[in-house]
Amino acid sequence: MRDLIVDSLQRRMRALHSLYRDALETMDARHVNHFERDGVLPIAFSLFHIANMIDASFMLITGTPPIWDDRWQARVAPAIADHGKHRTVAEMVHQRIGDYAAFCEYLHQVFDRVESWLAELDPAELDRVVVARPLPEQLASTFSARVAGPEGITVLDALECWIYQHGLRHLGEIELARGLVGLGGLTS
Repeated sequence: MRDLIVDSLQRRMRALHSLYRDALETMDARHVNHFERDGVLPIAFSLFHIANMIDASFMLITGTPPIWDDRWQARVAPAIADHGKHRTVAEMVHQRIGDYAAFCEYLHQVFDRVESWLAELDPAELDRVVVARPLPEQLASTFSARVAGPEGITVLDALECWIYQHGLRHLGEIELARGLVGLGGLTS
């Protein structure tokens, strides 16, 4: 059964990442940095947020340091060098991506690293607890806290919640925002 779960995770992550790659290829900086109006986050927020959050989450899951560092920050030049998880919409509505090509390279590296790791994942790792209970305050009110079992958040929980479900959520935001900038959806 564990092999089936790992296989499903691998296929779903590849599919999710392929939708993001399709989105990147059909947008440019003008689209992602478009400001619709106050209270409506730009595509730049959703893209930067998900890439940066997956990068940080991967560290919690694997112990591997994030890709994002001062060099990437200088290259991508986001208006707000923060994933924005603990910031307000009023703050993050100002997110912009300075160098879209550099951002695309960063996102591809984040996704490639996750897929490579999943390709080698030992199914026995799925039960390993990455954040034990009691959960820290930053996680206690999250979706992953609701999913977590009595021991805490496992590798499987983290992959499902922090990467897959979270990625789908922000992909939905991107698809809606694509309509605001004159682009179509990615799937039917």
